[in-house]
Amino acid sequence: MIEIKQQLKAEETAVLVGVIQKDQTEQEVTENLDELAFLAETAGAISTKRFIQKLSQPDSRTFIGKGKLQEVAEYLKKHPANVIIFDDELSGSQITNIEKVTDVKTIDRSDLILDIFARRAKTARAKAQVELAQYQYILPRLRGMWKHLERLGGGIGTRGPGETEIETDRRIVRDKISLLRKRLQEIDKQSITQRKERGEFIRVSLVGYTNVGKSTIMNLLSKSDVFAENKLFATLDTTTRKVVFENTPFLLSDTVGFIRKLPHHLIESFKSTLDEVREADLLLHVVDISHPKYEEQIETVNKTLQELNAFNKPVITVFNKIDAYEKNTFDEWLDASTKQEILSQFEERWRQSTNNNAVFISATEKKNIDTLRVFIWQQVRALYKLRYPYKTEYFF
Repeated sequence: MIEIKQQLKAEETAVLVGVIQKDQTEQEVTENLDELAFLAETAGAISTKRFIQKLSQPDSRTFIGKGKLQEVAEYLKKHPANVIIFDDELSGSQITNIEKVTDVKTIDRSDLILDIFARRAKTARAKAQVELAQYQYILPRLRGMWKHLERLGGGIGTRGPGETEIETDRRIVRDKISLLRKRLQEIDKQSITQRKERGEFIRVSLVGYTNVGKSTIMNLLSKSDVFAENKLFATLDTTTRKVVFENTPFLLSDTVGFIRKLPHHLIESFKSTLDEVREADLLLHVVDISHPKYEEQIETVNKTLQELNAFNKPVITVFNKIDAYEKNTFDEWLDASTKQEILSQFEERWRQSTNNNAVFISATEKKNIDTLRVFIWQQVRALYKLRYPYKTEYFF
């Protein structure tokens, strides 16, 4: 019988491994490992060491080269760790081969993200979606994964389908996948009915990279109490609230954040949850302007929106954490007028590139929130006029 494990060790130590492949630089891989370290921290682990290797192509047996793997093993003998985390996806046989050499539990980026999602899932729908993604992840890895899961016990990367009987095989996993899909179809039918009952309201959805402040903005705009914290994937389930600006009502939804290399199975499993994005009339694309790679995060979000067939919608780009951006960008000796001039030029560049649909705010400092409200109200009002040209109750 397969079960979902929900135990997480209070604190684990992790060794991170990245590979510089074609069309990548060492700086890019280093930044990717920074994000991997944040993912590990979100899952409850502290990264203590990083290994990077440049390869024309990954080794089919162990992903990294034999010499580098031995270097990792020698380090772990002197500095024990609970888990090795690779930034790229591993096969079941690669995991098994790495563990034979290092004798340390080994997972990849996808497994780590699945682990975080399993911890964050609270509702029946989210739990079923994560469980489905987990089974889809392990199905092609069964040959190596069964022994891996049986031998290594709990902790990060094992909060998912584990083997309790050796005769568990692909047929049982496929049956479980089929059952979960049917369960999600039933939940989706209920969600479709709920969305239809929302009537003629304009729908606005918050989208963006994970941990950019969407839930905090949701709370400010709707005066609700949506869970928000400075960790990745704080929100899994879509939260929808009715909001009224200047006598103009609309529905505001907060959705799961996107991330680089988001596991394909998670995108597939959560597509029904992201129906709120596909069916939205207006998107608020929230950007953490203080992040050094915010432009790449914008590209990641846009690419995901394209995959969801939700890219060609009206968008307000909300550049959040402008206070942190100013703190990170400006030296203390700069005078106020110089800072304002630089900031104005920066903002003007983005206004031009977004067709003047950009707002610069600080959700935590509540800076320019009224400006954001006006932007949203104007867009929502225009959408109502376009959809219902002969109705006036939404406009006056």
